[in-house]
Amino acid sequence: MNAVITMMSVLFSVLIPQRTWIGPSQPVTVQINSDKDVTLALTDFAGKTVAAKNSADVSAGQSADLKTIFPAVATPGTYVLYAMPKGSTASAAGTPKDFLGTPIVVEVLAAKFAQDGSAMVTHLVPLQYAVMTTDAGEMTMVFYYDSAPHTVQNFLELCSGGYYDGVIFHRVVPGFVIQGGDPTATGMGGPGYMVTAEFNARPHEQGVLSMARSQDPNSAGSQFFICLDYAQTQRLDHQYTAFGKVLKGIETVNKIAGAKLVDAQSGKPQTPTTITKVQVLPVTSGDNPYAEMMKQ
Repeated sequence: MNAVITMMSVLFSVLIPQRTWIGPSQPVTVQINSDKDVTLALTDFAGKTVAAKNSADVSAGQSADLKTIFPAVATPGTYVLYAMPKGSTASAAGTPKDFLGTPIVVEVLAAKFAQDGSAMVTHLVPLQYAVMTTDAGEMTMVFYYDSAPHTVQNFLELCSGGYYDGVIFHRVVPGFVIQGGDPTATGMGGPGYMVTAEFNARPHEQGVLSMARSQDPNSAGSQFFICLDYAQTQRLDHQYTAFGKVLKGIETVNKIAGAKLVDAQSGKPQTPTTITKVQVLPVTSGDNPYAEMMKQ
């Protein structure tokens, strides 16, 4: 148990959830791991502030039930919880600037087949981003926790476990996509399991990350692609799971896309680009690419 608490402290910093998976009738409890009192702020994933019903001030070392402070977290949706110095006021829109530690993504997930919305589960995860280093350069990636939560979790877990280290971009289709994530480099490999599709309204614009799959909508695993030109990739909208975006490093994407091909039909590069490592990093007030994503 102590090891679990230590790991949660590392991941969540100031805001530590009592549990990361929570049933519909249970409180959503977070502890303040700080020597200073804080004021909690909640936004939706687009940055719009969610109103508090009761006082959002929490003393250092104390716990609070988010459902009591923010009744909105009892309804399906994706929210982001911030701890700010006590007395701070969040703006009506946008990411709070002077928050403490790493924000928590509060995913309130409705059961797929529940008609009345009563069967829900709440999942608490740290807000994270990734830096993918390749021999063509770096790419900073942010993720659509609101649109594809299970796909994002799967991708981040694979990244954190070193799954993609040494894997190549095995397919390049100029003006369309670059594709990687297959440890066999054949286009047929994966992690040994499949991820249920989360088709959504996110457009497959330039730089968007999406999951590769076969004709079976639920056949994605670890292979992903990065979009190059929306004029060509727009047809993928609602047909593939868009789960994130390259926020910085589009020049790296374009460099990979410019590789000479052995076979244009298969998209096999003559000299494939290799992913050397992927770092999954916590968001902080001084290092928050999601603020830039919201501006875009």
